[in-house]
Amino acid sequence: MSSPASTSIEAGRGFGLKAAVAAAGLALLAYVLMSKGYLVTVIGFAAIYAVFCTGLNFFMGYTGQASFGQSAFAAIGGYGSAILCTDHGWEPALALVAMMALSGVVAFIVGYPTLRLRGHYLAMATFALGLIAYEISIEWTDLTQGYMGYSGIPPLGIGPYSLPTDKAQLVALVVVALFGVWIASRLRHSRFGRALAAIAGSESAAMALGVKVSRYKLLAFVVASLYASAAGSLFAHFVGFISPEVFGTQMVVLSFTMLYLGGVGTIWGPLIGAVIVSLLPEAMRGLKELQDVAYTAALILILIFAPKGLSGLAPLIGMRGAPDAQVKPR
Repeated sequence: MSSPASTSIEAGRGFGLKAAVAAAGLALLAYVLMSKGYLVTVIGFAAIYAVFCTGLNFFMGYTGQASFGQSAFAAIGGYGSAILCTDHGWEPALALVAMMALSGVVAFIVGYPTLRLRGHYLAMATFALGLIAYEISIEWTDLTQGYMGYSGIPPLGIGPYSLPTDKAQLVALVVVALFGVWIASRLRHSRFGRALAAIAGSESAAMALGVKVSRYKLLAFVVASLYASAAGSLFAHFVGFISPEVFGTQMVVLSFTMLYLGGVGTIWGPLIGAVIVSLLPEAMRGLKELQDVAYTAALILILIFAPKGLSGLAPLIGMRGAPDAQVKPR
């Protein structure tokens, strides 16, 4: 057992690290807001992917399940917001919430039979879901306009208040990303989150403890779909244009890279991974022809020396669940 003095020292160190990370994040945001528009766009994409990866992490990291089809719900959010706002004059915030509700219903309907599968069978089924959504976005031209995409999507805003500039939208995206991480953290440390942790540890043991595995897996899948739909809507309003390529396999690969680089099953891992993966190519742009080689080498080195993700290097700040924040099945 640790003494009260050592516990207080660890708490002080943890608080100091949290303050340092928060200060670094604020400094990065301030620098981006004072820089040119291109860097604002890069960090804006990072915030959107942080929302997407937080939902993916909720299903894969907290529940221990595989899902390669979250891009389908991002497509529902993106195209739904585009259609409602451009063709029917909806407010962006209202369209975002409506598409989250629709994605939740679709996830419930699709997940009810699909989540009975396990392992690579579940992975293949969810991957097929993403491919189906991608093909629909291409072929259903009357609704999605195919490869032509949707343009003229209004920027983020609530009612009469809109955010016409990229920097104003960036602040809103960062707030939404942090709010999404906070919600995921609260759910993780709730009774619901402890049930998911039990499922991630062993489904058989969880069932023996009275956890209704199928119900909790389905709820986790629905929660992940809400995050993905929100990310798709945010992308549409931030860029003002969407096309099928946005929600293709590249989105799946990029989100998995961000999640594993930041730390699967961690609180802050998705946000850290999204920022690092978004900034690395820009930091290496001066290498020209060697940019891709250096980028790949950097990712491999990070995963070698931090196999549990970058957030695993700083457990005291709660990124992997410090002793006072670790999720333990009951």
